[in-house]
Amino acid sequence: MSTTTAPEKIYAEAADFMPLLGTDYVELYVSNAKQAAHFYQTAMGFQPLAYAGLETGLSDRESYVVQQDKIRLVLTAPLKSGTEIGRHVDQHGDGVKVVALWVEDARSAYNEAVKRGAKSFMEPVVEEDGDGQVVRSGIHTYGETVHIFVERKNYNGTFLPGFRPWNPTYRPASIGLQYIDHMVGNVGLGEMNTWVNFYADVMGFTQIVSFDDKDISTEYTALMSKVMSNGNGRIKFPINEPAEGLRKSQIEEYLDFYEGPGVQHLAVATDDIITTVRELRARGIEFLQVPGTYYDTLLERVGEIEEDLAPLRELGILVDRDDEGYLLQIFTKPIQPRPTMFFEIIQRKGARSFGKGNFKALFEAIEREQALRGTL
Repeated sequence: MSTTTAPEKIYAEAADFMPLLGTDYVELYVSNAKQAAHFYQTAMGFQPLAYAGLETGLSDRESYVVQQDKIRLVLTAPLKSGTEIGRHVDQHGDGVKVVALWVEDARSAYNEAVKRGAKSFMEPVVEEDGDGQVVRSGIHTYGETVHIFVERKNYNGTFLPGFRPWNPTYRPASIGLQYIDHMVGNVGLGEMNTWVNFYADVMGFTQIVSFDDKDISTEYTALMSKVMSNGNGRIKFPINEPAEGLRKSQIEEYLDFYEGPGVQHLAVATDDIITTVRELRARGIEFLQVPGTYYDTLLERVGEIEEDLAPLRELGILVDRDDEGYLLQIFTKPIQPRPTMFFEIIQRKGARSFGKGNFKALFEAIEREQALRGTL
């Protein structure tokens, strides 16, 4: 089977029963929130936004919120042993716990999801302070990942009730990251269609593209992926599962070290990928590198592009084209000790696809890293 834009199960266009306005925030459970916040500021240009912890009345955890343009990350760590957050970090390492979705009506989104079969994580709750009120609710998804629905139309505060503004003197410059383009989830063998159906039936998403093991394979490993999108296209969730191969795939490696399904990577958009990647490299971020021969026939494969080839080759930026334009992308190495979560930096020049033409070169680069780790 080749790449297809039609789902195996035919769904109507994404329904309006759960309109999503965008990604509100992504919360990571980490072992040390203060150090994680410093990393995201220093290495990736995020700006300090809000804080909650002992000084705001919490006794079991602390959270630092950092922001760059429309991207908000919440970095949460336990303050004592025996907490659920600590157990999550112990099992999974640093990783995404919450993918929060901005909605007009958090009660309605919750009720619609639960009515369609979602497992409740948090019933609707009203949170208030002097800046107004926020309504939040939540459901479980794959692994221990959850979606929180956030309704903030009656709130004018910095982030959420319970948080205070965080205004340190340390403020490294932003690097041009703008918004979350998509978030990729890894699930176990045979589970991809279960979660594809979940997003279609429970949340009204549609499948916009599908890749099988012929599309995404190398000499040694393979995987399968389907991309789910909400109606306005602001939320896109590719779902990956491993496919049979001669050696352990990157998805299997992730599942082994994360100890279950979870968010594999966040793809964050920029409108100047060359400048952004140069700055990331200068700040210590390491990227996967493809062989220099990738660029020898690049223009033959993708046609004319606006960028000079020399800086793309220098930085290791990949290029792919679809019927609507082209895209540029590059992938970091894992950003924590376990070979689990990483970031993709992406710039779209009209393309709406996900870089199929780069899969082979990319996954061979990942396999070289796996071989160095002894996990291939």
